[in-house]
Amino acid sequence: MTWIAIRLATALGVAAFAAAASNGKPSPTRARALRVCADPNNMPFSDSAGHGFENRIASLIARDLHEPVQYTWWAQRRGFVRNTLSAERCDVVIGIIAGDEQLSTTTPYYRSTYVFVTRRSSRLRLASMDDPRLHHVRIGIHVIGDDYNSLPPGVALAGRGIVQNVVGYSIYGNYAQESPPSTLISAVAHGKVDVAIAWGPLAGYYAARSRVPLDVSPVSNAMAGHGIPFSYAIAMGVRTGDSMLHGTLERELHARRAAIRRILQDYHVPLVSDDGGADAQRRANVEHATPAVAPHTASGGTP
Repeated sequence: MTWIAIRLATALGVAAFAAAASNGKPSPTRARALRVCADPNNMPFSDSAGHGFENRIASLIARDLHEPVQYTWWAQRRGFVRNTLSAERCDVVIGIIAGDEQLSTTTPYYRSTYVFVTRRSSRLRLASMDDPRLHHVRIGIHVIGDDYNSLPPGVALAGRGIVQNVVGYSIYGNYAQESPPSTLISAVAHGKVDVAIAWGPLAGYYAARSRVPLDVSPVSNAMAGHGIPFSYAIAMGVRTGDSMLHGTLERELHARRAAIRRILQDYHVPLVSDDGGADAQRRANVEHATPAVAPHTASGGTP
């Protein structure tokens, strides 16, 4: 979720993985490679074992280019882009908000949305932020520190006077655990909250893996309050001026569109179509990109 306003990373989250990147500076004698900036603990987007869907997409493109994938690992928190792509330790971020002005972004290769996650047994079947039942159920959302209004769900809920029944879960969590943001989805399964409002790729993946049957439904109001969008177009990002790599990625995204879509579907990523307001949505993406991953992480991370 990374159009999120992200605070400074902890020593565990950033410093440890800066060291893991071998200080990151590229060697002039290194063989050609697709050099990817990624988080080593950010499933379902990426991890150091290569299990994320962004890992798979990177490998797909690298095979076409007859190049290996080379990762620079860095936690996707504040400073991610600055310390990786901008520092020339790597050359591409696989998932970033389309139109992010800090990078040169490709044509979007998917659009996803925030979703409601509920226990199937509850039969809540929520779809809208204006559903009156939201005033009477326990709602889990991601927060940054103590700020419940830093991400779209919190802003939309507060704008509707829904505050007292909201439970915040840190977008950072315990980085020693697998994909810390997934704790929010676990809270639904374990009955700690009745519904979570979460970024779609994260929610879809972990809901599908839950032993407790969970339902995932898109938030239907694309602009769910105060002009803040709930759906985001996701692209790849390179350094401004890197027209050669940008062009290569554009060609790959076009040629591999079907294969990439299958990968996203394998990971249960909720995909939404452009509603015809693409230009307005794109401007909103950038204006409110105070980053995920999108949401955390879309993946991405703020500069």
